[in-house]
Amino acid sequence: MSTTDGFRADWAQKDFYAVLGVKKDASADEIKKAYRKLARANHPDSNPGDSAESRAKHDKFKAVAEAYDVVGDPEKRTKYDEMRELYGSGAFRGGFGGGGGQGGFNLDDLLRDQAARGGGGGLGDMFGDLFGGGFGGGGRRQQRNRPVKGQDVETSATIGFTDAIDGVTISLRLTSDAACPDCHGTGGKPGTKPKVCPECEGAGFVIASAGGAFSINETCPRCGGRQLVYDEACPTCHGSGRGMSARTIQARIPAGVRDGQRIRLRGKGGAGENGGPAGDLFVTVKVSPHRIFGRKGDNLTLDVPVSFDELALGAEIKVPTLGGGPVTLKVPPGTPNGRTFRVRGKGATKSDGTRGDLLATVEVQVPAVLDATAREAVQAYRAATAGRPLRSGLFEDA
Repeated sequence: MSTTDGFRADWAQKDFYAVLGVKKDASADEIKKAYRKLARANHPDSNPGDSAESRAKHDKFKAVAEAYDVVGDPEKRTKYDEMRELYGSGAFRGGFGGGGGQGGFNLDDLLRDQAARGGGGGLGDMFGDLFGGGFGGGGRRQQRNRPVKGQDVETSATIGFTDAIDGVTISLRLTSDAACPDCHGTGGKPGTKPKVCPECEGAGFVIASAGGAFSINETCPRCGGRQLVYDEACPTCHGSGRGMSARTIQARIPAGVRDGQRIRLRGKGGAGENGGPAGDLFVTVKVSPHRIFGRKGDNLTLDVPVSFDELALGAEIKVPTLGGGPVTLKVPPGTPNGRTFRVRGKGATKSDGTRGDLLATVEVQVPAVLDATAREAVQAYRAATAGRPLRSGLFEDA
């Protein structure tokens, strides 16, 4: 039996659910809780020393971590359950790789037969994802052709107040990381032929020890995960396969966007690789202030200058709306200064397509200079109202 087959058989015979003390149909939360409890109890930091009990705890911790690494991951758990089902049926008990010997068989033949029935093909397809792609070509083929989503791109844009209310399409000049335009992401000098990376043997990754019985996959340092290398590097990107791409796109800013809001435009980011989808574009919108209008949530605000007599005697006054004709406010007699009137449907566009309101606040304007006639009228008003104690309430508790 080869080392690889022995390692496979070792895992096939382990009951990771029993190690964690959970049932096979346990939920992900139950598995996580069991792992955390056992990991805390058996962690080397909690059991220092070199006594037999401490060593037993350390071994238990490794076994628990190994079990959780598989059944705590949904995809690995599915592969593990499939393997355990084959083992439980007696398929593995005659040996691994016998191929016609006494009581033995060839496991690859078994899996190819399974593939013919629609269950996937080869050792790599069944074990590649479970054990980090180290069991043959299936996992490597997946790694080599795996689509990669493009880079997400961040930018900002300044738009006018009215455009923020109504929505606007703007042009954005974007610069993002992309495949080198000369070598198209291969990293090799144009015209030269690639060869399989000798460092990772075309896998795109290497297996590095993480201490103890654990190992992790790392991107191959020689080919950068591209599985292929060239004798001569691309002179433009110096073998990195990456470059900067500049382009202009049209982006739609939705109606009702607020100052400082970050919006996401799907598929407007960097281009994907190997048929992968494009990344997303995130735009932080800055809204220029308006000369007379303000904003409060989905409502617009407006300060309306009025005279004392309009509030005292009542009046009908016209006020502007954003992007539309003026509306008339009916100011009742005796209206206090600072009262806010609501004009429905004249505010900002909401997410459901309706509009907020216009909040118009009346503010008395005191003239800086009075002519003789106006001064005489104000003096007459003062004399007529001299007996009204406007400020007497200020001194009641003084």
